[in-house]
Amino acid sequence: MNAEKPKKVTVVSRLYAPEVGAAAFRLMALVEGLGAAGAEVNVVTTKAPKGSRPFRPDYKVSRWPVLRDSGGNVRGYVQYLSFDIPMFFRILFGPRPDVFVVEPPPTSGFVVKTVAWLRRVPYVYFSADVSSSAARGIGVNKVVVAVLTAVERAILTSAAAVLAVSDGVESEIGELTSNKAHVINVGTGVDTAAFSFEGPQKPSANRYFVYAGTMSEIQGASVFVDAFKEIANEYPDVQLKMFGQGVELDDLKSRAASMPTQIEFSQPVQGTEIAQWHRGAVANLASVRPGKGYDFAFATKALAGLSAGAPVIYSGVGPMNQLVTEHGLGISCPWDVADVADAMMNHAGAPCRLGTTSGIIGMGRGALFLARCRRSRSRSCHCLGRGALRLWIRKHTPTRVP
Repeated sequence: MNAEKPKKVTVVSRLYAPEVGAAAFRLMALVEGLGAAGAEVNVVTTKAPKGSRPFRPDYKVSRWPVLRDSGGNVRGYVQYLSFDIPMFFRILFGPRPDVFVVEPPPTSGFVVKTVAWLRRVPYVYFSADVSSSAARGIGVNKVVVAVLTAVERAILTSAAAVLAVSDGVESEIGELTSNKAHVINVGTGVDTAAFSFEGPQKPSANRYFVYAGTMSEIQGASVFVDAFKEIANEYPDVQLKMFGQGVELDDLKSRAASMPTQIEFSQPVQGTEIAQWHRGAVANLASVRPGKGYDFAFATKALAGLSAGAPVIYSGVGPMNQLVTEHGLGISCPWDVADVADAMMNHAGAPCRLGTTSGIIGMGRGALFLARCRRSRSRSCHCLGRGALRLWIRKHTPTRVP
């Protein structure tokens, strides 16, 4: 970057630290990477939920109240608009940046695209998923899907660059835009400082499995609840701990109502606290339900548990399947109750830790693979500030204005 005049970047997102989740971490890593590369960053986001930990970064974060659903999520058209409408005026009349960065949903992308055109500023779309594919997968009305697809295609093709988090997302974007979008595959990762082998464990009288993340139709976490019920009587000393929220939470609680002491539900907590649970877990649970429009998704919750030393039981589809199998990171199985129950019995019957010399995983491929991945944060999200965004914010690089 030009050291004489720092480039100004405005990052727009309905979620940001100290909120918990992959999106909030990914954007914070991007902002930190940009700052380390010399950029002047302004984050335009929402007021943090009640009870959030203090967060005082050394860069500007502009917050505004937003509507949240009963679970505290900014999810749904009304909630999206409660962010997008004020955001339009906030970035239209706010300081003029050299570039905007925005992430899904497409409603936010469309607002940023409009303001970028009005102010003659390029924008980058940070695509962790393809919303139109997901909407189609969960059975949204065909007219709504058609409109969403057209809007998302326009956003992607008008962007100066699109940052994709995986090969699958890159492929979906290429298919949606007929390869007209300028896509940069930046990969994904987890905070390896928070999710580390070393550190305290949560005290627990029982052994336990951990699921930590969103509970929606896309993840299909019900497969773990139903599978655990199949093995619970055989392993009365084992619990299932579910951390998170989502549209299927009430259904999951209903399924688990018959065993309240063995299946526990808790609200989302900070990564450092989840890591403490992971360090003592029998296994970390992650899933992507097939046929819901997210078959290409990369389940970062699996990476978080692995990074903290917990082997994974991965159920469903997506690139994590191959990683788990090829590198000996646990058990990968179909999204099926019987298969998941078998995997749980294997782990409950032969406890192990990544980096130990016995058990399912052992010292070999799993530990070595994780050792190579410990730098994932600096090689993926942090590198955005130094690498991908430089492609167009340097003076000599032509910018693409929507």
